[in-house]
Amino acid sequence: MKYIDLHVHSTASDGSLTPSELVNYAIVKDLCAFALTDHDTTAGIEEAMKEAGRINTAAGQTILQVIPGIELSAEYEGKDIHILGLNINHTNPDFLKQLEQFQKTRFARNQKMIELLNLNGFNITPEGIKKRFGNAVITRAHYAILMVEGGYVKDKDVAFHKYLNPGCLCYVPRTKVSVTDAVEIILKAEGKPVLAHPLLYKLTLRELENLVSLLKPAGLQGIEAIYSSNKWDDESRMKQLAKKYDLFITGGTDFHGTAKPTLDLGVGYGNMRISPELLEHIL
Repeated sequence: MKYIDLHVHSTASDGSLTPSELVNYAIVKDLCAFALTDHDTTAGIEEAMKEAGRINTAAGQTILQVIPGIELSAEYEGKDIHILGLNINHTNPDFLKQLEQFQKTRFARNQKMIELLNLNGFNITPEGIKKRFGNAVITRAHYAILMVEGGYVKDKDVAFHKYLNPGCLCYVPRTKVSVTDAVEIILKAEGKPVLAHPLLYKLTLRELENLVSLLKPAGLQGIEAIYSSNKWDDESRMKQLAKKYDLFITGGTDFHGTAKPTLDLGVGYGNMRISPELLEHIL
């Protein structure tokens, strides 16, 4: 049986594989579908879909389906919350205009972070970032990579814990839309809004339910109940929450490539198997 992965990143944001490389790797991993969900950008979708189309045409059958998606950063009670948009219309003009605004706020935040990094002894410049990462949407993960490659810190964990996490020397918060606005943006792009990795926000179960009860009437349709870092009864609890609010479930590894070297496409830390039956609510 072939499986799927509904949360995947490419070099268009902070993944290490290009969209075309992801398509070919997904075939190696025996997937029949994956969703490309880069942070606040759809820049990699056309390349991924074209590569999958080329392979499918050569094979004379559908080997792999690429589902156009996105992961939007939003805010809820001071916390950074992510909303996945699955099966979006990535060419919708109004949607693309909204993404331009997202990228402007990222750019402003990045300028401030570069200033702080340099004040704290890190020789990181816009030119160096462009040379190393091209047109990728720049996230804190990119700064961590440059800090490691420059010999400033031993690994990315140190970069985050000491300099890049909230409250640290070089952290700058970014202006974000509300979680309900993020859901609305995805709906306008004809996509399915899904609450990403709900247990990563360190909310109590009551707080998480309050969030879901806010998002449901705004148009939330799914919860990412199957996720790489789930432990013990996490998955079953998220499935119960989804059932209570009449939401479908999705599953994804949050694959980034070398940024998360022990987490693999389609299988997470080794044991994930996401059924293609979950596509029923998405496609």
